Amino acid sequence: MNTERSGRAAPGDRFAVGFTGGSGIAYGLRLVEVLLQEGHEVHLCATHAAGRVLVHEAGFQLDLQRPDLAGLFAAPLRQRLFVHALDAVEATPASGSAGLRATILCPCSMGTLARVAHGFSSNLVERAADVALKEGRPLLIVPRETPLSVLHLQNMLALAQMGAIVLPAMPGFYHRPTTVQELVDFVVGKILDRLRIEHTLTRRWQTPPKSPPPTSPYDEGETP
Repeated sequence: MNTERSGRAAPGDRFAVGFTGGSGIAYGLRLVEVLLQEGHEVHLCATHAAGRVLVHEAGFQLDLQRPDLAGLFAAPLRQRLFVHALDAVEATPASGSAGLRATILCPCSMGTLARVAHGFSSNLVERAADVALKEGRPLLIVPRETPLSVLHLQNMLALAQMGAIVLPAMPGFYHRPTTVQELVDFVVGKILDRLRIEHTLTRRWQTPPKSPPPTSPYDEGETP
């Protein structure tokens, strides 16, 4: 087994994170925040479309020509954050020898997903994903789109067959969330689980002490 895929992540591990133009930038922001809080090193890059999403969805005042992504995070966390320009082909995530533990595209637009699935590397975000695939390191794709066309599904299948983890931003409700933040943390917790990073963002499921009675004799396909 590839040792980079086994064992729990340890503080100081290095991760590449790409923000793209898909809706759901709150997931990406929270992911980077938690990785930094846990003592990991994060190499962050955002597409131009992601900058616009940050403005419209998160309400940040950014210079879209030269966005200050480091300024999105608390000052104490920035010492482990490395922000790279989209065209920085010499940056750490572009090299297989950099030894990154994993690459996460969160959120991942359908355009970026399609280009990664077909081997295009027109910018650093796509190149980082390409490197993860060729090096056999974890690549997590977090799409946030609905409904999905056949083309979208085919591209996701292609990436899954290459070894990528396709983790759609689909929050659950069995933990009875009462805030948007709890929904965001549910998805980020799923990402951290696949990265083998311990966290307490959500409560782990436990068997209820007593299952509730069925609401109808026809539940779960039962016939009268």
